[in-house]
Amino acid sequence: MELLQSMQVFAKLAELGSFTKVAEAMQAGRPYVTRTIQDLEASLGVRLFQRTTRKVKLTAEGERFYDRVKAILTNIAETTAMFDRSGSTLRGRLRIDIPTAFAQRSFMESLRKFTQAFPEIELALGVTDRTVDLVAEGIDCALRIGELPDSSLVAREIGTAIMVTCAAPDYLQACGELETLGDLVNHCGVSFLSGQNNRPLPWHFSVDGEDRPHTPCGGISVNESNAYVQCGVAGFGILQAPGITVETFLASGELVEVLKTFRPKPRPVSVLYPSRTHLAPQVHAFADWLKDHFPVLHPNWFNAH
Repeated sequence: MELLQSMQVFAKLAELGSFTKVAEAMQAGRPYVTRTIQDLEASLGVRLFQRTTRKVKLTAEGERFYDRVKAILTNIAETTAMFDRSGSTLRGRLRIDIPTAFAQRSFMESLRKFTQAFPEIELALGVTDRTVDLVAEGIDCALRIGELPDSSLVAREIGTAIMVTCAAPDYLQACGELETLGDLVNHCGVSFLSGQNNRPLPWHFSVDGEDRPHTPCGGISVNESNAYVQCGVAGFGILQAPGITVETFLASGELVEVLKTFRPKPRPVSVLYPSRTHLAPQVHAFADWLKDHFPVLHPNWFNAH
């Protein structure tokens, strides 16, 4: 609590630039404001303000600290304002991040139903295929497809996504049909680059109930889901993707499923959020709602957990 109070005094001084004005605004004595800032600087081991007889100005370290403190105080204000006086209405800002594969009409329509159920929650939606740092980027929770690396994040599996291996008809006509996994050596693959190292994700196939990984070669490498699928439509080679991302192209005939008898085991879909003891109620509400509604987000390509 003392640190929180110190941050509040610090932020007010950064905004007003005067010890006297801060004391007046916070209805505290000027010595209290001065001592609080001195103690904060001593505990951090840095000088946060440059002081002259006429003004108080943030140092470079102080500016960086202010950016973080402002975000922390904003989050605290939003958290304490989440409930109305009856304690029944969830409110506040909820920042979620989803993979590009989910940025489809069916998912957005379902997400709209969440906002109708919780009208006081303001959604901030991020769409990306890159690895995000939830804590550093201020993201409350994220949806991800596939196995997850070990981390301090809490992962709650809500279902699975059906995967499809497919290619453009013109490509198959030129390079030949596939009947067995051994035929893959004669074909180019569209590789999806994922993670900070931009390594191509392996494909997976199911052979007699066992997982058989395969690393595609040749073709082209892409790091964004929509471009990944479009490369397959353009005839660069074979690709493997969540069914939801290729459904319209399969229906139109622009892509054709191959090696269907070797379809991989559906990939897990998880909600990730920081491992915190006191998780914001709107995050709990969204995770619970998503698990309950996941089976109907897209019944052709998603399975309930």
